[in-house]
Amino acid sequence: MQYIQVTFSFPAIEDFQQDLLIADLAEIGFNTFEDAEKGFAAFIDAGSFNEVTLKDSLKQFEGQFEYEYEIAKIAAENWNETWEKNFEPLIIDDLCYVRATFHPARPEYPYEIVIDPKMAFGTGHHQTTTMMMQFILETDFTGKSVLDMGCGTGILAILASKRGADNLVAIDNDQVCFESTIENTALNNIPNIEAMCGGKEVIPAQSFDIILANINRNILLDQIATYNSVLSSTGEIFFSGFYEAPDLEMITAECLKFNIQYKDHKKIGDWVAARFQKK
Repeated sequence: MQYIQVTFSFPAIEDFQQDLLIADLAEIGFNTFEDAEKGFAAFIDAGSFNEVTLKDSLKQFEGQFEYEYEIAKIAAENWNETWEKNFEPLIIDDLCYVRATFHPARPEYPYEIVIDPKMAFGTGHHQTTTMMMQFILETDFTGKSVLDMGCGTGILAILASKRGADNLVAIDNDQVCFESTIENTALNNIPNIEAMCGGKEVIPAQSFDIILANINRNILLDQIATYNSVLSSTGEIFFSGFYEAPDLEMITAECLKFNIQYKDHKKIGDWVAARFQKK
């Protein structure tokens, strides 16, 4: 499989501006982002890339900051070399150690997750994934049924399983993410995660105690009604992939239509993760 790498460089840019740009790129199909010398690189499956769509998305930032970008085609094996050079182990709340296959094990941590991300989003390094993992570490998953939407590498479902979840379904509409989730569950010896490729239409007609959804605001708003239909009567939802204003208020209002109530949220930089519960 071939990928497109778009490398952005900026003479000057605020962190929140870069986060907004990354969020918009994610909405048009870019699913992996890496720091670069003067900005960042964004990656997308070559079959999903459209430069006209990219230019249309960038128009909203005209006058806000200056930027340049370069487009390059890369093969999957070249991508693997790139992330191996840049992927550093990660520790979440002194409880969870996330590493690649080429890093040494750290048995002193209660939870260890081995991730081979390839082109899939979700190594734990992004603020949204970090906050979702923090919520998982704070929540009792014992015996719970879990749905992980937009699962990326499967990292959240893997941690939920290690925290005692019983039956887990991990869904992503990206074929690479689907395959990555299967590979990573095997790497971590997790037998109780069923990976599925698709969107809300493939969510099984069963009841889930907890739903994890780290996607983006627009997709979340579109899928909340579907989540409600499979969420147990007192179930919890953990959302991330959006900003505090105006996104959190919009998501809270949509959830209230289904009597799913806001409980609390975390914030790192401009990114937010929030907890909701059905009443």
